[in-house]
Amino acid sequence: MKEYEVVWEIFNLCSNNQMRDVFIEEVQIEDPQAYVQKKFAGKEVSFEKSVLENGTVVFDILTSDIRQRMSFTEI
Repeated sequence: MKEYEVVWEIFNLCSNNQMRDVFIEEVQIEDPQAYVQKKFAGKEVSFEKSVLENGTVVFDILTSDIRQRMSFTEI
């Protein structure tokens, strides 16, 4: 298993409020994509995966018309 720092951002839908909720945790997992799928199990969800130059795996997620992002950086 690998250890990741996970940054989960939930973007605010209000046009006058550009703040977002941000949660940070450390997890030991084998597969970041499986983690995302488990986190949103039972919900209608779509996501796009990208890998940054530094190896961070980023999932841009849309569920219930709410845009979210989960970034996995190996530690």
